[in-house]
Amino acid sequence: MKAYRSGVKCMILAGLGLISAAAWADSGMVSQLSGTLSVNKADGSVRILSQKSEIRSGDTINTQKDSYAQIKFADGSMVTLKPNTSVKIEKIEFKQDEPEKDSFLFGLVKGGLRAVTGLVGKRGNQDAYKLDTATATIGIRGTSYGADDCLTTPCQKPYSNENLEGSVYVSVTDGEIVATNSAGSQNLQAGQFAAISDRNSRARFLSTDPGLQFTPPATFIQSIMTGAAVNSGKNQECVVRR
Repeated sequence: MKAYRSGVKCMILAGLGLISAAAWADSGMVSQLSGTLSVNKADGSVRILSQKSEIRSGDTINTQKDSYAQIKFADGSMVTLKPNTSVKIEKIEFKQDEPEKDSFLFGLVKGGLRAVTGLVGKRGNQDAYKLDTATATIGIRGTSYGADDCLTTPCQKPYSNENLEGSVYVSVTDGEIVATNSAGSQNLQAGQFAAISDRNSRARFLSTDPGLQFTPPATFIQSIMTGAAVNSGKNQECVVRR
């Protein structure tokens, strides 16, 4: 597809039919979206995404202010991005009959996310699933968890004009995660919260929830629960730079 440098050119997506079963195994799809989501492709192009847009290895996906997006992957994993978040998808590989080849590696560049893990990391190699952050690498043991980078971008304390201490904050809703850096590894289980200040410091357990808000619009929450689309109609994907 050819795009003009001075403008924006869009293409209408036919939907899930554009992603073959083989391609889907090594990619993700925008399952829900409220606001603006863009992607920096490995070839240098930048695109504005819509529901059902494909996400592949090498993509850096970015939400804008007041925007939320959920990405679903072939193994059942789901990642929901908060506003002003960037995530780099390093490698996605899921082969139904070859679990030893599974791989789900991605990095939190800035902002925050909530994730539910799928089959990768639960079968075959348990270290196949990893989230890299500014202060530690997060491994999983089958779980749902959250990660917020308040080191790269300051995070305001709830009901206060002050900011939280600069750290990466992690939380576990279900299952267990392992935060690893040069200081060692720290396991966190369901209901626990921790802060990791730098790559030379172990995760510190917090006595209470640090209060990092995750409040998508009601329509976004409802669409996830029901499986309905936030925005109905045709799906457009726009190339804004190539």
